[in-house]
Amino acid sequence: MRGLPRHLVPRTLRGRLSLVALTTAALLMTILTVVFNVAVDRHLQRQADDELRNRAAAVATTIDTSGARVRVLETAADHLLDTNVWIYADGRLLEKPPSTAAGSPPARAAGRLAAQAAQGGQGGQGAQSRQGGQGCSTTKGPEPVRLCSLAVPGGQRATVVTALDLSPYRSSADTLLLGSLILDGVMLVCTYALTRLSVGRALRPVRTMTDQATQWSAVGSDDRFDTEGHPVELARLGTSLDALLDRIRTVLRHERQLTGELSHELRTPLTRIVIELDWLRSRHRSAEEVHAAHEVIAEAAQSMRTICDTLLDDTRESALKPMTAPGATDIGPVLDGLLQRLDAPEHVKATAESAAPVLCAAVAPALLERIVSPLLANAVRYARSSIALSAWRTQGTVHIRVDDDGPGVPESFVGELFQPGRRADAGDGHDGAGLGLPLARRLARAVGGEVSYDPEYAPGARFMVSLPAG
Repeated sequence: MRGLPRHLVPRTLRGRLSLVALTTAALLMTILTVVFNVAVDRHLQRQADDELRNRAAAVATTIDTSGARVRVLETAADHLLDTNVWIYADGRLLEKPPSTAAGSPPARAAGRLAAQAAQGGQGGQGAQSRQGGQGCSTTKGPEPVRLCSLAVPGGQRATVVTALDLSPYRSSADTLLLGSLILDGVMLVCTYALTRLSVGRALRPVRTMTDQATQWSAVGSDDRFDTEGHPVELARLGTSLDALLDRIRTVLRHERQLTGELSHELRTPLTRIVIELDWLRSRHRSAEEVHAAHEVIAEAAQSMRTICDTLLDDTRESALKPMTAPGATDIGPVLDGLLQRLDAPEHVKATAESAAPVLCAAVAPALLERIVSPLLANAVRYARSSIALSAWRTQGTVHIRVDDDGPGVPESFVGELFQPGRRADAGDGHDGAGLGLPLARRLARAVGGEVSYDPEYAPGARFMVSLPAG
């Protein structure tokens, strides 16, 4: 394929395999055709030589070499034996075919064969025995003639040369060659057609798998290829496509998760902005009130920017390597800020308690907010009267605990608590999307921490955050 011009190389795998099969078959058939025709030529020549020697042996029975001179005996079928026959004695021509001129190519070839036979006879009886007194040659021309010589045994050196027209043999060889070429052409056409058909049928499962993989990858389907019972190549392809589909599904799930988390986290600051704008449009406000509203809107916008930066940075870091801690963050001010911005009902009291004046966690302040904020929002949503936020440190770890006195998590739902989009009761009147807790756990795990639920705590709910100490 590399030696062909680019425009001659088929674009499809079926076309390329068919071209390779056609080329291989053409090469093989060429070799077989050449070998077959060479064998046929040799076989026909051997047949011609056998016929010439048999005729020469028959003529030799009519030659008398016992006397002082070589004599040719006359027989009843003498005209048949004399056809295309030359008889020489000691190099002298005794008889020749009546229809052959003296200087014709067959006559000259017969003379050479007779001379060679005479020279062989001069070398002694041993040389004559080794050569067998026989020799053959073929005249060139439009009508080739095959000649063979036979030394007549006896006291005198007599030689019989017989000739045979090779035109019928050559005609048979040419007919066989033409037939073999036609057969080769038919075989090549059939080979190409059958190869394309076979390769097409063999690649049909691959085409089907490709179409299915394209369809499944577009929608993130859970369907996968059944590799059992398939050939090894298709099984390997199915395994590779399944792995690729798993990666695509993971990417799509992360994309949907990121979109849901951004919507979930941006909902609160957007609500504050909308409320302040509605409040400003409701009636004329004083300069101090307008300034306070602007401050709230600016703070909410900054919070939105922080949320976007934190989640996007986490996504980029997760795609490359685990998130690294940028330094130490004092968690006290961060937790106080979250409590101050906590939009809790008047009957719910939120308190914070720290076991040490300074507790540092090895996470960024914005990331710490994003981890704890969903836990506080969940506590505000379900607490009856109180929310307790506490923090302490053990060796190498900082712990943050969020308690509320609400109804707690149903026991049947504890296993699904941190799955994205799952809620214990979708009709409980709250607008949660079931993304806050999974987000908190994912961000904590990204920095080597953990978010967990304590099912033994009662009454209410208790969530625990563990982060590397700074």
